[in-house]
Amino acid sequence: MVSISTHETWSFLLSAFLIAQLLCIARADVHFYDFILKETNVTKLCETKSIMTVNDSFPGPTIKVHKGDMVYVNVHNQGDYGVTLHWHGVKQPRNPWSDGPEFITQCVIGPGTNFTYEVIFSDEEGTLWWHAHSDWTRATVHGAIVISPEPGKSYPFLEPDDDKVIVIAAWYMGDLKELVDEAMMDASDLPHSDGYTINGELGDFCNCSQETTHHWYVDYGKTYLLRIINAVMNAELFFAIAGHNLTVVGMDGGYIKPIATTYIMISPGQTMDVLLTANQSLGRYYIATRQYSSEDAEVTGFDHSIGSAILQYRGNYSLSSQPVFPNATLPLYLDFGAALRFTNQLRSLANEDHPVDVPRDISTRMFITVSMGEILCPNSSCTSVSGNKLGSSLNNVSWVNPSLDVLSAYYRNLSGTYTTDFPDWPPSMYNFTGDDLPDSVDMTYQGTKVKVLNYNETVEIVFQGTNVLKGSVNHPMHMHGHSFYVVGTGHGNFDNETDPGTYNLVDPPYVNTFGVPKNGWLAIRFTANNPGVWFWHCHLDRHTSWGMDTAFIVKDGGTAETSIRPPPAYMPPCMDMGSPGISMQTSSIDQVEMQQL
Repeated sequence: MVSISTHETWSFLLSAFLIAQLLCIARADVHFYDFILKETNVTKLCETKSIMTVNDSFPGPTIKVHKGDMVYVNVHNQGDYGVTLHWHGVKQPRNPWSDGPEFITQCVIGPGTNFTYEVIFSDEEGTLWWHAHSDWTRATVHGAIVISPEPGKSYPFLEPDDDKVIVIAAWYMGDLKELVDEAMMDASDLPHSDGYTINGELGDFCNCSQETTHHWYVDYGKTYLLRIINAVMNAELFFAIAGHNLTVVGMDGGYIKPIATTYIMISPGQTMDVLLTANQSLGRYYIATRQYSSEDAEVTGFDHSIGSAILQYRGNYSLSSQPVFPNATLPLYLDFGAALRFTNQLRSLANEDHPVDVPRDISTRMFITVSMGEILCPNSSCTSVSGNKLGSSLNNVSWVNPSLDVLSAYYRNLSGTYTTDFPDWPPSMYNFTGDDLPDSVDMTYQGTKVKVLNYNETVEIVFQGTNVLKGSVNHPMHMHGHSFYVVGTGHGNFDNETDPGTYNLVDPPYVNTFGVPKNGWLAIRFTANNPGVWFWHCHLDRHTSWGMDTAFIVKDGGTAETSIRPPPAYMPPCMDMGSPGISMQTSSIDQVEMQQL
């Protein structure tokens, strides 16, 4: 049994319970979860090591709700370092306090303390996920969120016989936190994974893993809804199941027009709902995934391993033969065409029950370059060939984490944490996707710059990939607090005269994570109707760590119903957890006010 720390008072829990009961009567069910974060010994790839887990499981527990429900998750950190959790794709209307990204909406939940997240579901339906959002802890701290239709409502497709959660994750040899910390300090390359797990297991094609391969047992003739989550740190993935066709019906907590396919390409952070009918000969079939590398062909240092599980039919038959592998349907690592063919098919359902609302009259336009680059090291003191450190940027600004979270500073109007001058345009225009770029575009500068939007502002952003340092790859961009419409995408440099004529304003996919294509562009639209502070970042953690991040502040709308909710009674403090002299009950907001007295 976990004891409740002093700051999680019984009065808070009683108040939460009473509010929950009122909400339950008014509109939806309320659920309560306890997440215990602790170090757990795990053996994989012939190595036993300690990893951070939730409730001793990898992946962590699945949260199950109906559309519009509310969840309280009390996180007890019994680990060795601070952690935050994020509810990926959950919009959290007016409630950025529980969104979770470190230094954006909160500081870490320190070892030996706890914090209760209030997770508010609104229009999401389908599959989302939760994960740690501090350092690289999400490598092992993550799990699924299953959002069923409202009671009495049905899926926009035939009811499946059952569903199956499939979480794909990256596995690293050694102490990942230590490896990342050292690389960031030395300005050296960040770690590459050593394998891919499916529901926590590496599968038959990895060393010391054959005895623990995940098995999924199915009945002939039944149809299953697969809920597939790419929880990998730094890789887009191809995914296929030998001998079986797939029908993609949902993505990122929403429904899409059905796509009949033999494989999918899924980016880190994305979720997909996929129907599979078990209609093949009784036997065993590999579920397999491998990386899709959008880097140049000469870059070979990525993880070439194959993650696998086994789909196995129930029944009486011989198991003498090996499972069938999807040789004909699982694309190879560099198959750019296969990735493009799949993503080009994505369309919103856009019907009466699931309409779209694409902004037409745009009030704010932004053109944002997503780039690799270099950050100046004093006296060329870093270990790279140039003497500088590798960085990444948006419009040539490489994000620097503040010492106080942006949300607390914004809410209390405290200066010195961030500036509001994130640029709408890059500092210079050049041939972004060219092969021979001038050295002058290599250098980026650091800052904590945010973009401020008025409530209900309609926004169009064109993300432009660049070939700076020959580092052009797909960049899966993720937005907190909102979903967005992908109205256009293309290869090369964006042409603001001709390319808008190609936009899809009828049934564009409505998502929270989508890739800026290698040496190409991505155009999105959304309405800034959720007041708060919301993180924007590339969901390749290598690039997030190097600075390909920013935040949007959406201002209040003038009424209580269009304004940020007040903060909870307790927020984790923004300080060294070992610092003496300040009570652990002091919130990050109150702490800063004390320091300014």
